[in-house]
Amino acid sequence: MGFKMGIVGLPNVGKSTLFNALTKTASAQAANFPFCTIEPNVGEVGVPDARLDQLAEIAKSKQIIPTRMTFVDIAGLVKGASKGEGLGNQFLANIREVDAIAHVLRCFEDGDVTHVEGRVDPVADADTIETELMLSDLESIEKRRANLVRKLKGNDKEAQQQDRLLAAAQAMLEDGKPARLVEVDADDDKAWKMLQLLTTKPVLYVCNVGESESVDGNEHSAKVAEMAAAQGNSHVVISAQIEEEISQLDPEEAQMFLEEMGLQEAGLDRLIRAGYDLLHLETYFTVGPKEARAWTIRQGTAAPQAAGVIHGDFEKGFIRAETIAFDDFISSGGESGAKEAGKMRAEGKSYVVKDGDVLHFLFNT
Repeated sequence: MGFKMGIVGLPNVGKSTLFNALTKTASAQAANFPFCTIEPNVGEVGVPDARLDQLAEIAKSKQIIPTRMTFVDIAGLVKGASKGEGLGNQFLANIREVDAIAHVLRCFEDGDVTHVEGRVDPVADADTIETELMLSDLESIEKRRANLVRKLKGNDKEAQQQDRLLAAAQAMLEDGKPARLVEVDADDDKAWKMLQLLTTKPVLYVCNVGESESVDGNEHSAKVAEMAAAQGNSHVVISAQIEEEISQLDPEEAQMFLEEMGLQEAGLDRLIRAGYDLLHLETYFTVGPKEARAWTIRQGTAAPQAAGVIHGDFEKGFIRAETIAFDDFISSGGESGAKEAGKMRAEGKSYVVKDGDVLHFLFNT
């Protein structure tokens, strides 16, 4: 599985510029990281991972297939979206379908680009969108709880659980806080996720700064960093202007340009890595002469479920996983060397896959 990140923001903050630049940058990278447009506002990119190239080189793999990430450029938001203002309803419906929200905030001064509120205040912008999401969730909760009344009278256990969770979310929202702050027991985790409340989505703040501020940020991005830390969310500093310039260059020119700007890597790479951290994702690999391939799983995933990411039959008929840690695969010169060095392990159903594991699954058909 990859993951889907919705890119949101007020008008004129650089949201669509960033989306277009990131997806063009991805297509301009090596063929290992292809980009394809699924819809006009949906882009799928390969996740850059230097480890995959190392594994492919040792195994002499004919093909390299990265794991994938989907960006969704969600319709611009205005105040009142929860009541249908602007493209409010479309905006809110699209957010329900993503795993996380990348909230682009204007952190640059430019008199030629008008701010919808007539000022540059990224913290206030973040509050505007959060408020609209909270209002939408409150309205949704009230309707859903009203629809549960009949089932509750009949002592329906599932309805009781749903109503209890909705009540907890409602109390949090009425206190002016997002539903993601509700503490949920493990027994309620599945039912909680199925509520699909907008304010349960983890948030990554993307500070869009000017070109000269791309390395260290500025006073606006510093305020966003402070806000994100207080909320337990993440932030990343990116210049959409730089990303747009990079998107027009070939990989070699792009790398030279980044070095001249004092940047280690493109914004796409930093955005993906921040997204992985935010969603507690990790990568495992399958490697052979035919292909070297990366797969995305959530941290804490057991071997059978990791196998199921490749194919449901792998999970159903799981027998065991032959496992080599990434460092052991590299230092041993591949699978044969790892076997001879005693670095290959046979792991059963209870094994929790670790980031970088090179796996081969055995299963019954």
